[in-house]
Amino acid sequence: MQSFQELSKQFNHFFDTRHFPQNPQSLYEPCEYFLGMGGKRIRPVMCLMGNELFDAIIPDAFEVATAIELFHNFTLIHDDLMDKAPLRRGMETVHTKYGDSTAILSGDVMLIQAYEHLHNVKSPQLKRILHLFNKTAREVCEGQQLDMDFEKQDGVALDEYIHMIGLKTSVLIAASLKMGAILGGAGEGNAEHLYNFGLNLGLAFQIQDDYLDAFGDPAKVGKQVGGDIVANKKTFLMIKALETCSTTQREELDQLLQSNGEGKVEKVLEIFRNCGVDEWAKSLQQKYVQQAFDDIENIAVVSKRKQPMTELAEYLVKREY
Repeated sequence: MQSFQELSKQFNHFFDTRHFPQNPQSLYEPCEYFLGMGGKRIRPVMCLMGNELFDAIIPDAFEVATAIELFHNFTLIHDDLMDKAPLRRGMETVHTKYGDSTAILSGDVMLIQAYEHLHNVKSPQLKRILHLFNKTAREVCEGQQLDMDFEKQDGVALDEYIHMIGLKTSVLIAASLKMGAILGGAGEGNAEHLYNFGLNLGLAFQIQDDYLDAFGDPAKVGKQVGGDIVANKKTFLMIKALETCSTTQREELDQLLQSNGEGKVEKVLEIFRNCGVDEWAKSLQQKYVQQAFDDIENIAVVSKRKQPMTELAEYLVKREY
């Protein structure tokens, strides 16, 4: 069994090539620019890991993994535009550098290119792969819409937020693993256990993301720290703070959420700390990590084959960027 790092090198070798034509340059250069930022490429490598958990990696897995990575980057280009985010991975976002209209079209053509790679799959399991890919793509869109809807709502319950994160973040991680498992010949039970592992890991991953957005080191995170606070996003941290803060703190939070004045981020973070939200987030994250480990334990393969997956899960929830 290969580690995440070893499979990551193999995927990057396969993926790091030009994906788009030269012309029109105004459409395709932003795509290559965005892909050139790199990123952790966790989801496509998870597809390879899902395959290898059950059998030797087949060429089709690299095609599916590439489709997953292109789809993920399509969502990021559009997310950045919707969030009006100035930076991604420490660099200008596509809409900031090239304009809103180009960002929309570049994201669209990246999604189309993802399906080109699925078209290359020769496995008799292609129909199952396409069904899961399309279902996941639809769910990610649903999650993004809910995320935007929540920005306009006065209150969001924690359960509602967890449901949204499950759609926006977890299902793509889960599907990446399951698509790899399908290609590796996994039975439906094992594939479903791996999918559930991905769902729980995705929730733990998002909690870490919310945490890093608020409390991370900007130099390591590579983007504007406190961006969720500036955008008044209903994150795990904000929802818990609104549930547990005192009347005085609630009044202050309400005032801060209605303004974008100087020092807003620092004042909100101070309330977060005073409410113990930072420690609570770590505790909640650990709950989902444990559920993920329980899911992986239920997969009927020898423990040694599961080790890279367990190591990856531990890395993802302890990362600092």
